[in-house]
Amino acid sequence: MGFDEAMKGVTATVIELLPNAACRLELESRAQVIAHAAGPKTANFVRVRVKDKVLVELAPHDKTRGRIVKLLGKG
Repeated sequence: MGFDEAMKGVTATVIELLPNAACRLELESRAQVIAHAAGPKTANFVRVRVKDKVLVELAPHDKTRGRIVKLLGKG
């Protein structure tokens, strides 16, 4: 099992924008994590805004960090 296979995708809401293209997200379970945009989102500069719904993959070794893999919809 590789690193990508161990990651788990969950739905979250953006609650704060942080420096260096990071965001503070609130998961459905009310837990808060810090995530950054992954892959083509950084290359194409997809704008993530507060109250947007996103799909985030949590890192297996640190459940407070993750990466945004998909923008699901606006607030």
